[in-house]
Parts: sequence; C-alpha cells; structure tokens
Amino acid sequence: MTEQQPIQNDVEAVASLKKGLDAMKQEIGKVIVGQETVIEHLLIAMLARGHCLLVGVPGLAKTLLIKTLAQVLDLQFSRIQFTPDLMPSDITGTEIIEDDRATGSKAFKFIRGPIFANIVLADEINRTPPKTQAALLEAMQEHHVTAAGQTYRLSEPFFVLATQNPIEQEGTYPLPEAQLDRFMFNLWLDYPSHVEELQIVKSTTSMYQPTLTHLLGAHEIITFQDLVRRVPVADHVIEYAVSMVAKTRTTSPSVPQFIKDWLSWGAGPRASQYLILGAKTRAILQGRHTPDIEDVRAIAIPVLRHRIVPNFNAEADGVTAIQIVEKLLASD
Repeated sequence: MTEQQPIQNDVEAVASLKKGLDAMKQEIGKVIVGQETVIEHLLIAMLARGHCLLVGVPGLAKTLLIKTLAQVLDLQFSRIQFTPDLMPSDITGTEIIEDDRATGSKAFKFIRGPIFANIVLADEINRTPPKTQAALLEAMQEHHVTAAGQTYRLSEPFFVLATQNPIEQEGTYPLPEAQLDRFMFNLWLDYPSHVEELQIVKSTTSMYQPTLTHLLGAHEIITFQDLVRRVPVADHVIEYAVSMVAKTRTTSPSVPQFIKDWLSWGAGPRASQYLILGAKTRAILQGRHTPDIEDVRAIAIPVLRHRIVPNFNAEADGVTAIQIVEKLLASD
C-alpha cells in the first residue's frame, strides 16, 4: 500500500463522518428540541475519547438527551442513579459465591456492574459520597475495573456522561477540582427559547412517538476516534492552545492582571490536550482536514470553566469562571 492510499482513505472518512453527523443531528432532533451546541460538544467529546459533565436545572432533558444519543449510536447504554447510599460495588460489580452442582464445590463469580456499557449515564453524580464518585472516576481514567485482584477491561468505546443539578445543594458532595479535571467538557444547559418551549410542549403532550434509526455502531465510532488522532495540527495552533492555558496560571510570566486578581488556581496540561483534541474533532465534524485557532476558541469555555478556581475577590466582584474565560478570549 502506498502512502497516498491511507491519506486518501482519511479524506474519505472525514467526508463520511460529516455526512454521519448531519444524519445524527436530524435523528436526535426528532426527540430533542434545540440544544444544538450541547449536542455538538457531546459528539466532539465522544470522538475525542473524553467524558462530559452536564449541568442544568431539572426538566431540561439532560437524561433524555443522553438516552437518545445512545439509541442513535446503537451502543449499549447504562444508567446509574447516584444516591447517598450508593456503594462502589453497585457501580463496578461484586463477587458472589456460586455453587458448582457437578462437583459440589463453591467458587467466587464476578457479577459485572452497570459501568460495563458503552455509554454510562451517571445521574446526579454529586448526590453520592466521594468514595463512590472515585470508583466511577477511576474507571473513566483507566477504562478498566479491578475486583479481588482481577482486572476487567471495559468495552470500547467507553463514554461517561454525568449530570449535576446546580440547585438544591443540601446533602450533596461536590466533585473536587482534581476529579472535575477528568471530564473533557463541562456543559451547561440553558432554558429553551419561547419558540423551542412551544415546540417541546406540543410534541410531549401529544401521541407523537418518534422512531429513531441506528446510525453508527461501536466499530465505526472506534474507527472515527482513531481518525481524530491522525488529524494533523499546525504548530501555531498548538502554541495558541498552550499559551491560553498558561495564561490561567497566576505564576505564569504572561498572565493578565485580571487572572491574578480573580483566580486561585489555573488549568493543568490536560486542558491543553483537550483543547487540541477537541479542535481536531470539531474540524473534521465540519468536513475540514485540519483545525485552526478558531476551533480552539470555540471549545475553550467548556474545556476551561471547570478547571479554573476563582478566588474570594472574584466572588466578591460577582465574577464567574465563564466570565473569566470569556475575558481571556477577548484579550487575545
């Protein structure tokens, strides 16, 4: 095989992915009204082998969006409702004693938990104690589960979508910054517009039952994930992403004054990695073969907002993490 053949195959794959994305948006649109940016970011994270944290008030269809995505992608879906009494073994699985009727002996058998799926919905992840949160987050990072000294690989592709309610914080266990860093994107769902809400009410209070078509399977998704890794990136785009992340650190020589005034901690190297992976994915989802600086800027807010820690001065001034990232983008 010549060098030109793999390149040509990748060009064709980019065109195929763009076509598949348009079809997926149409299918998801049968159930979900609006939220186009959130849907695009979910697809970017999945193809970049990242995970997402979705934040929004109740009733914004966070759970329905994730279930619809799983149906359209023809992937194994699992939902875990996080509660204060949830144990790590309730997620990863547990060992039971099983009788062998032929020999009369007993042996331990591992029963797989709901983490063994392609798309895992961690509903209200902040409702469960840190020990249980950590069990999920370890599986997210390592893509395997260890029980009684035995390692069990998770099926690929593996994609965790966690939801969090920004209100009713009583009795919750907020994720520490080190654990938040495991999520590629932090996506905030907004209220629908008046026109969108009219459409939502009309469709959900009638007999309308949409039929969804399976478009992509596990094999195709893994192929596209590998394609993302092969996308070339110009040095100046990588330089821009790394410089942006460096400007969030108060110890950096090029840090703007407002960063020193409003941040306690900035983003780590994982933010730079996800900016580039997300930019590469966004480019090929739009049918382009290499990303530019605008792709990095387009995903900067969901990548950075949960990786920077505003200080007391920011809180006193009424400044949020999103506003700090927006000001950073405007200063470039």
